[in-house]
Amino acid sequence: MRTEILDIDERFGKDYVGRYVFREISWAKRSRIIQKHTRYHPTSGQVVNSDYIAIQAETILASLKEQPENKPVTLEKLLSEEDGVPIGLGELFSQMVNRLCGTAQDETVFLSEPSEDKSPTQPSPTSASAKNSAGPQTNSQNNQPKPSSSSSSSSTS
Repeated sequence: MRTEILDIDERFGKDYVGRYVFREISWAKRSRIIQKHTRYHPTSGQVVNSDYIAIQAETILASLKEQPENKPVTLEKLLSEEDGVPIGLGELFSQMVNRLCGTAQDETVFLSEPSEDKSPTQPSPTSASAKNSAGPQTNSQNNQPKPSSSSSSSSTS
């Protein structure tokens, strides 16, 4: 698996100075992270919502194999709104991990918006005719039951 090294100077603060080693994660690991933070509609299976920030934070942490001894990067720090990692550093980590783990721009858009707005899958050209796959359709007037040719005679006296 691919590895990238990032040496950080003091521009993000003294706490973050040091060497960070990121390694590509497996497709299965990335898929598990995405599913963990995505809610699906129970009937249709469509994405109801997806916590893109949590997905990105867990992906960064899963990819982060080495960091300075004081361990400045934690999941809590990545997710924190008050005492989190600096914005620039978080963006740098995100760009590196997205490049390393192959998260494409269309996946990023898909993860950050409801599923009905954008979908990475394209409809099949035959999906519109899927309802007709049972065979040729005939006119309903031709399918009406025909009157019976046998008749019973009744006699009244």
